[in-house]
Amino acid sequence: MTHDATETFDPNAICETALAWHRAGTGAVLATVIETWGSAPRPVGSQLAISSAGDMVGSVSGGCVEGAVITEALDLIAAPAMKILEFGVADEDAFAVGLACGGTIRVLLEPVGAIMPEDVLAQIVASRAARDPVAYVVNLSTGARHIAGTDAFAQRFATDRSGVEPDGETFVAVHNPPVRLAVIGAVHIAQALLPMARIAGFDVHLIDPRGAFASGLRFPGEEISDEWPDAALDAYGLDARTAVVTLSHDPKLDDPAVIRALTSEAFYVGALGSTRTHAKRVARLHEAGLSSDDIARLHAPVGLKIKAQSPAEIAVSILAQIIAVMRGA
Repeated sequence: MTHDATETFDPNAICETALAWHRAGTGAVLATVIETWGSAPRPVGSQLAISSAGDMVGSVSGGCVEGAVITEALDLIAAPAMKILEFGVADEDAFAVGLACGGTIRVLLEPVGAIMPEDVLAQIVASRAARDPVAYVVNLSTGARHIAGTDAFAQRFATDRSGVEPDGETFVAVHNPPVRLAVIGAVHIAQALLPMARIAGFDVHLIDPRGAFASGLRFPGEEISDEWPDAALDAYGLDARTAVVTLSHDPKLDDPAVIRALTSEAFYVGALGSTRTHAKRVARLHEAGLSSDDIARLHAPVGLKIKAQSPAEIAVSILAQIIAVMRGA
């Protein structure tokens, strides 16, 4: 069986891609890491979608066991069943298959439609699109499945952590809304930051009312808002899974965005500028009525202190800081 090797898929749209494959009649299997011990390159909840053509999106191991998972998945498309695979790698063999040291992972395989109901997967996809957190709950013994809300597994949602419950039978896959990044200022740093953030799993949105900067030529394929930053952020919506970074270096653009972000639930707010620039910014924010606690949330000068110089290096420092805050590092 052959397929177009040039076809590309969104690496973060795993459930969405599996649903699309199923509805197109291609057939799909969802593989999900349900438990890990020792050195595991992918966390619990990581997913891989496999089509009957052998296409795949996502990862359950960083490459070391994908081949075996795909082989099993293709068999399950032909003869649907729920299956749990366990892979153990000894210390002496670990390096050869991509692990730093020995470890064990368990992977749940579910053919879409025959085992994982289409309407359940569709509900997960719709909830992700609406930015509504949901949990997919599977009894690993009986195969019973259902969708649950945040009240049922509040701690798992708060820590963004999927896993098997203490009963040893109930697996909970947390589907929090994708993390978003709003970038104000279509500058050279943004040209590097946006693709990096997307690779890291962020939904990205660029805001700049200056047409000469925010052009499709400079940012091909990007979602760009040409509204004033505060109005654009109001339309975008700022929640607890949104980060905001201002890069224009122009107070007329940056300040309205910073004020909106600091008085919202956004988990991260960063602003480009030197220490001297930031001191002037703090004074303006106080004059605008922000409290010291609000202003203390602002990461400025933005980015980790790695002596970054080039736009790409600065983008790396910014993205690393956002992830550090998101993970509580």
